[in-house]
Amino acid sequence: MNSPIFRDIATLIARVGLGIVFIAHGWQKLNTNGLDATKAFFESVSVPLPGISAYFATFVELVGGIALVVGIFTPIIGILLFLDMLGAFIFVHSDFGVFVSENGYELVLALGVASLLLAAVGAGRFSLDGVFGSKTSFAKSRA
Repeated sequence: MNSPIFRDIATLIARVGLGIVFIAHGWQKLNTNGLDATKAFFESVSVPLPGISAYFATFVELVGGIALVVGIFTPIIGILLFLDMLGAFIFVHSDFGVFVSENGYELVLALGVASLLLAAVGAGRFSLDGVFGSKTSFAKSRA
């Protein structure tokens, strides 16, 4: 289907759904577990610079999730979230197979590639990037 309105609605739904998941995971790292526990976990799985990495993952997920929901700076946020999920894949989930029920990588793979896709295609017209155009996005409009 090559309808611009369908593409913009689908992008909106994908952005909001993905953003909610990232907000939840960032909030979990910040509030539920806490940054100290997140850092300790990162140390236990040999994440480089665990203190900095814990702050990066927490705030990229929380702030990045909010940015996806409203659709601002989407290409940059998409790349940062992709890199965050790449780290989760490499340091936490890759040794456990595919299935999330076995601590596998299916969730981080889906979240990572969806973030990368949004970085590539942009936020769509129903977004702050769509309203402000090149001021908040380096993606070219496909409308």
